[in-house]
Amino acid sequence: MNVIRHDWTKQEILDIYNKPMMDLLYEAATIHRQYHDQNTVQVSTLLSIKTGGCPEDCGYCPQAARYHTDIEGNDLMSVRQVKAQALRAKASGSSRVCMGAAWRNVKDGQEFEDVLEMVRTINKLDMEVCCTLGMITENQAQRLAEAGLYAYNHNLDTSEEYYKEVISTRGYEDRLKTIDNVRKTNVTVCSGGIIGMGEEVADRAGMLVALAKLSPQPESVPINALVAVEGTPMEEEKPVAIWDMIRMVATTRIVMPNTQVRLSAGRTEMTREGQAMCFFAGANSIFAGDKLLTTPNPDVNADMEMFKLLGLQPQKPFVKKAQPETVEAEDSKYEALGEKPKWTRPGHTIDRNETAKQKAKEIIEDK
Repeated sequence: MNVIRHDWTKQEILDIYNKPMMDLLYEAATIHRQYHDQNTVQVSTLLSIKTGGCPEDCGYCPQAARYHTDIEGNDLMSVRQVKAQALRAKASGSSRVCMGAAWRNVKDGQEFEDVLEMVRTINKLDMEVCCTLGMITENQAQRLAEAGLYAYNHNLDTSEEYYKEVISTRGYEDRLKTIDNVRKTNVTVCSGGIIGMGEEVADRAGMLVALAKLSPQPESVPINALVAVEGTPMEEEKPVAIWDMIRMVATTRIVMPNTQVRLSAGRTEMTREGQAMCFFAGANSIFAGDKLLTTPNPDVNADMEMFKLLGLQPQKPFVKKAQPETVEAEDSKYEALGEKPKWTRPGHTIDRNETAKQKAKEIIEDK
């Protein structure tokens, strides 16, 4: 097997990305077979437990409160509702439930206590539990771990350089700090990014450099194709070409051999043939269900038909890492500290984000 490297340079990764397609596919597929069962794909269900009203200004996100996207927001779901959704996901073939809340960062209080109970509940269903809740402190990460959390998602989104053209309300270093806080627990890390936001290929390579430098590297790396939503600053971006997705998946597989590469947002725009090429290139994880938080996703039955056609099998839970134990709230070693960490606010402005914000303001005033 190849040695896991943490010292990749941007130029080395660009050289891989730009290889002749057949050479790139052959190398990626060869490495994929060395580290993974090429006919097994991990299936997750992404559940938006709290939708809309986010204070961040991420240029790609329809959940940002400052943009007008007609997203129907909802308060935090109940534990009972989440359990019902998890059981439905398990019956359809998912081995993991990923819960997303449109928060900037986790705040101690009743809502976080409810999320912890959701984690306990799903883990007891013998399903992997993942959360994406924004920035978290080390103590909050420890409390999630105690509850039975399997993975925490916190995407870097893009390269550090291009990040400043996408988001102005939080710093890149806070993304890395949150991942570091998660690494102080037994929870695995899920972190990737989005292509098609107007970035250069060098920015895609830069993101992979940042992810590969992490030690250990993320157990899961989602590769998302931007879904341009009307009302967001990126509404005019053109769809990502399938060849770009294939190259990005293959390059990620070569750079991070042991990682599960997740074929994420944008699959509705991909043909079965295009997705098959991504699986061949090293993708071995997908999200199932008709929505990814707020954007469309292929129907789970269509995915199962595709799996049957390609001879793929859904991965069973806890194959890569043992199931965590759940510690009940009354037995917890950790308690809420009422922390108020000073996550950064860079303070610069992004023209297209400001334009979308002003457009939303005018729409509301005209109503």
